[in-house]
Amino acid sequence: MTFRHWLLAGTACLTLLLSHPAHAQDCPPALPPPNPALLAQPPAGTPDRGLLWQLEKDGRSAWLYASIHLGRPEWLLPGPRLQAALASSDTLALELDLSDPQVLQTLTGPVPGRPTLTLPAELQTRMQALARRYCTDLSPYARLHPVLQLGQLVAQSARSEGLGAEFGQEMGLMIQAQLRGLRLTGLETAVLQLQALIPAGRKEALEEVREGLRQLESPEVRRQTRRLAEAWAQGDLATLESYEQWCNCVHTAADRAALRRTIAERNPGMAEGIAKLHAKGQRLLVAVGALHMTGEGSLLEALRARGFAITQRWPEPR
Repeated sequence: MTFRHWLLAGTACLTLLLSHPAHAQDCPPALPPPNPALLAQPPAGTPDRGLLWQLEKDGRSAWLYASIHLGRPEWLLPGPRLQAALASSDTLALELDLSDPQVLQTLTGPVPGRPTLTLPAELQTRMQALARRYCTDLSPYARLHPVLQLGQLVAQSARSEGLGAEFGQEMGLMIQAQLRGLRLTGLETAVLQLQALIPAGRKEALEEVREGLRQLESPEVRRQTRRLAEAWAQGDLATLESYEQWCNCVHTAADRAALRRTIAERNPGMAEGIAKLHAKGQRLLVAVGALHMTGEGSLLEALRARGFAITQRWPEPR
């Protein structure tokens, strides 16, 4: 199983847990902070990025946006189609309500239904070596499950590609929601996301950490992270759809089960949440990780099964 798919699979909880890189000489330079003036009024010519669909049911519209949980500074600026979707909405629905203090409290505590896991010395040594490589101090997260600690390294490794959690689409959309007075709601609970990330058994969790370490130690990690992020930015659904074929990360039945757990198995619950909010008359802009839009059992399929007509608005179908 790959941890890179967390960038696009809808594991927004990692965004809240990320550590800050150390300012060492051989670490990636700090990314520039967001420009509030540009966020409030994006300049003309700002391109659309990601993928955007219009949902129709019961004579009313909603919007569905494929997001990425890490990004570049310029990706925070919404393009014209996303701006139009924001302007026509009164509610922003994310995987988690990242403005809720209770969410962060839940994320940093024990995970219900998941046993604690102490890493063998060999794996702990490899984890610390990667932390040094990616300029990350894991000590503030020592109480977290090792799978979540490894998630910090996944995200920090992307900083060498100019990608940061502070520029993920959830953060940009939350700023836009505040500027525009939109309500914010979550489609999932923090417990559900944590249980999706962490295997139920100790043996499975240990193997997942071992595989994640192997991937992060590989020289391919930067190239594949870059490909994943660029596919999102270009709205390249075909590349996202074929992720399992090129990621070099899905080799075993356990890998496939982990991918289902973090993506496909969450789609029915999110689709049901969207349907309930729409039925209440809320004018929705929904943003979830882009890989939820791909493959058998995608979120798009789950929404169609609940009576939504779906039209892709960006990129425009050819």
